[in-house]
Amino acid sequence: MFALPLQLQSDGGAIGRILAEQSIPYAGVLGTILGFILGFLVVYIVGKAALSSIVRRVLDRRGANEHAQKPLMKIVSLVVAFVALGAGFALAGLGNILQSLATIGAAATLAIGFAMQDVIANFVAGIFIFTDKPFRINDWIEWDGNSGIVEDISFRVTRVRTFDNELLTVPNSQLTDGVIKNPVAKDKLRLQVPFGIGYDDDIELATDIILEEAEEHDGIMDDPAPSVRLTELGDSSVTLKSRIWIANPSRADFVKTRGEYVTAVKRRFDEEGIDIPYPNRTLSGELSIGGMDRLVRTND
Repeated sequence: MFALPLQLQSDGGAIGRILAEQSIPYAGVLGTILGFILGFLVVYIVGKAALSSIVRRVLDRRGANEHAQKPLMKIVSLVVAFVALGAGFALAGLGNILQSLATIGAAATLAIGFAMQDVIANFVAGIFIFTDKPFRINDWIEWDGNSGIVEDISFRVTRVRTFDNELLTVPNSQLTDGVIKNPVAKDKLRLQVPFGIGYDDDIELATDIILEEAEEHDGIMDDPAPSVRLTELGDSSVTLKSRIWIANPSRADFVKTRGEYVTAVKRRFDEEGIDIPYPNRTLSGELSIGGMDRLVRTND
């Protein structure tokens, strides 16, 4: 067992000595009480006002939203309260208690640290997400075969709503240790749409149709301009890959624009007689049935 020097008696610190010089009864007790209250309140009120103002200005410059600022401001309040508690003990002349509390706090912190390694790792990862900003709330992200819209970011977990309306609660460390794809991080997104045509079809006509439908679609940008390249000679088709850009992308815009564009091109292909082939397989060989000669002789 550890013997901690918790001595509650004090001369009341500076305030107690001043009161003692004035021959005030119980100067030590009064000095301890007044010193603690005065030290705690002054440091807490002034420190919280000053530090909170500084931290809030820093967060505003970093573009942190209100949801992100609330937990940070709570941490600031806890830190200021701890410092104010120490100041109160010191001004009350109870430095020995403060030293004992610090020893106990250090031992408890070490034990808690070993027990909460994953929580701490996720907390640190959450800080990196807030500072590095790989994604924001309402962004569409993809990671480890998962995808969805970010609904909430906290210091421990990030909540993502999938496109099947499932809510995923993802530990922040999983999002900082791996590769995250954020298709909507910039103001525009390029889509690559392949179209397969038959070997006997007119490649130039098909290319013109693909470009014309891209230029006529309101959701497809004119700059950068759409482009088409022949990318593959497959077993049953020639692949023309269209590259188009959409502005201010979102998952809904992506799906809607791609679907309308493909539908328009398919309709034009049908009008112009351009075939979109599907794989064909030719089977060859012989079919023989055993015992047919015996069956013929029996009938004879």
